[in-house]
Amino acid sequence: MGGNAIHLQRQLAEYSKSLYVEGFLDDQFKQLQQLQDESSPDFVFEVVNLFFEDSERLLNELTKTLSQPIVDFRKIDAHVHQLKGSSSSIGAQRVQRVCIAFRNYCEEQNNDACLRCLQLIRHEYSLVKRKLETMFQMEKQVLAAGGSIPMH
Repeated sequence: MGGNAIHLQRQLAEYSKSLYVEGFLDDQFKQLQQLQDESSPDFVFEVVNLFFEDSERLLNELTKTLSQPIVDFRKIDAHVHQLKGSSSSIGAQRVQRVCIAFRNYCEEQNNDACLRCLQLIRHEYSLVKRKLETMFQMEKQVLAAGGSIPMH
């Protein structure tokens, strides 16, 4: 294995570690990585892409529902509950935390607070999406350089 691959692997390891230190991901993500093997090399990528699709659909639904003249908080809560499940299944813990607060505001039927939470979720979601896309990109570079991605 060339020096470049070792260098890229080190960069990837440091980057991955920072995602846990900064609280973007929790151990659930490591558990996903443990399920990935030779027979399913794209497992994590596929699961995370489903999370992206789900989140974007739910964020659109939330935006639509919250902009109605009369807000259906039960519907909002159901969407947030789904988003919470989806984010916790990949370990996106900062998104998950906002969902917990969001659900409390749904119970109180606090429209302004729900709109603030929606903004916050959009923000946290776009951050974790960028971070994960960068990580997948780095993994590709490691493999292209002839390195291997450590199984966690």
